[in-house]
Amino acid sequence: MNTKGNYIPREEYATVRQAIITLLKLRTLSAREISAEVRIPEKEVLYHLAHIREAIRKHERRLVMTPAVCRKCGFTFKKRERLTRPGRCPVCRNEQIAEPVYGIP
Repeated sequence: MNTKGNYIPREEYATVRQAIITLLKLRTLSAREISAEVRIPEKEVLYHLAHIREAIRKHERRLVMTPAVCRKCGFTFKKRERLTRPGRCPVCRNEQIAEPVYGIP
């Protein structure tokens, strides 16, 4: 805070899930990026995303997931329903997988 009064307070949310929902309405993010924004562990983000997916269905909204992609062969994990990043590619067995990205349109 400086002496001129230009301090802008950080937005506060009642819950972590509300903060995640607000972020995902603004832009698409990976679990790692959400973790950094909300300041919680990445595993906890995935837990919250599972609950958010169910909760927003009641309001006729949906959590959109851009699937993970193998960085070596380009295989796209289109049919994967789990929110976590896959461990390895089923085609080339490479472990360098781009993270899935989440958003709420």
